[in-house]
Amino acid sequence: MEEKEDKLISFNRRGGGNRVLYLGGEGRRSCRREEEDKVEIPWRVVIENNTCKDATVIQVDSVNKHGILLEVVQVLTDLNLLITKAYISSDGGWFMDVFNVVDRDGNKIRDEGVINYIQKTLENDSFFLSPLRGSVGVMPSEEHTSIELAGTDRPGLLSEVCAVLADLHCNVVNAEIWTHNSRAAAVVHVTDASTGCAIEDPNRLSKIKVLLRNVLKGNNDLKTAKMTLSPPGVMHRERRLHQMMFDDRDYERNERAEHGRVVDKSLRPNVSVMNCIERDYTVITMRSKDRPKLLFDTLCTLTDMQYVVFHGVVHTGRTEAFQEYYIRHVDGLPISSEAEQERVMQCLEAAIERRASEGLELELCTEDRVGLLSDITRVFRENSLSIKRAEISTKSGKAEDTFYVTDVTGSAVDTKTIDAIRQEIGQSALRVKRNSWPLSNPPQETATSFLFSNLFKARTFQNFKLVRSYS
Repeated sequence: MEEKEDKLISFNRRGGGNRVLYLGGEGRRSCRREEEDKVEIPWRVVIENNTCKDATVIQVDSVNKHGILLEVVQVLTDLNLLITKAYISSDGGWFMDVFNVVDRDGNKIRDEGVINYIQKTLENDSFFLSPLRGSVGVMPSEEHTSIELAGTDRPGLLSEVCAVLADLHCNVVNAEIWTHNSRAAAVVHVTDASTGCAIEDPNRLSKIKVLLRNVLKGNNDLKTAKMTLSPPGVMHRERRLHQMMFDDRDYERNERAEHGRVVDKSLRPNVSVMNCIERDYTVITMRSKDRPKLLFDTLCTLTDMQYVVFHGVVHTGRTEAFQEYYIRHVDGLPISSEAEQERVMQCLEAAIERRASEGLELELCTEDRVGLLSDITRVFRENSLSIKRAEISTKSGKAEDTFYVTDVTGSAVDTKTIDAIRQEIGQSALRVKRNSWPLSNPPQETATSFLFSNLFKARTFQNFKLVRSYS
């Protein structure tokens, strides 16, 4: 990085008054409002398409705080941008990161509206003031009731939950469902079928609680039959799903569930943890199959585990992704025990695997109606399909849903089964988008030295515990 001369820059930001920034030779900056004492704020975002021939380069310089890296990456991934490379540095009190990004088609970001949105969002003071736990930069909604579920897999429970909601005239407008390691988590947004608004009637909410609790008790596990309703809050859905899975300890391997199944361990992420004694860091390296939102997923877990990334590099090849981070705990210390090293490895493996697109990808696009999701999941259940992951959305009266499915044993779905399901649901409404079977090992690639001269290459959604919901 070029050495900068000491400068003083004054500028105005809407609603914020005049600000003065002092730039030091080492690139560290502090800022102050004329009418206030020192207040540290995000300062500069540079987006340009000339430096790199195949990606848009986004440079973010900001006052550092715990979680800021995750917040920046979240903005980019929420726009469905792919991060192909990243260089992370946060020496002292300043955060300086560079991201190479492309759109889903692999092209540079040319849309001025998208570029302006990124710039304004990252330079907005309020964006960086959101609390970490349970919320990252998303405004609260009063238009729906949000229900959170988490627990153990059990055949048929998702269909049963959807049936209960439909019978109570609750319309599922958005939802996301993850399964991993015999655990499952979901965030479901519902509205009143008659008004299209959030459900506020205390008696009706109480009834929903009772009936869903009865469904959850079907596994004879009283711990799973919990539900609470509370006012709406700021919540990022995918961020929350990571927290729910982490709290439910999905990173612990379920040997009983894997018994009898052929599990190719070579397909799992390769995560290593070691201490860099001379620099007082813990070094984490990861090698895994590349996919969208991979960086966001790993940073969610490191942040929830109270670790701070001081330096790092991310590099993606055609099929593989390499991540290397130099971290410390928020108390300033590296990992000190082998047990904690093992736990960090397990948690990062889980973070990478949760969103893995296993199985057959089915896309549903049809007119939305009350009970649609209940009908779809019933058809899947009756044809012995297991939903590994699902994304449910409603746009302009249209249901646009994506399901990742296998058979009940976790194997590939028979073509005849899919043909029968499409015949029942509608050939034009349901289509096969992608099939990840058969799975194959990712090709080996040669890592390039980036940081400190060394970059290491690194089932059915069916049994839930209702954690809490917002109304």
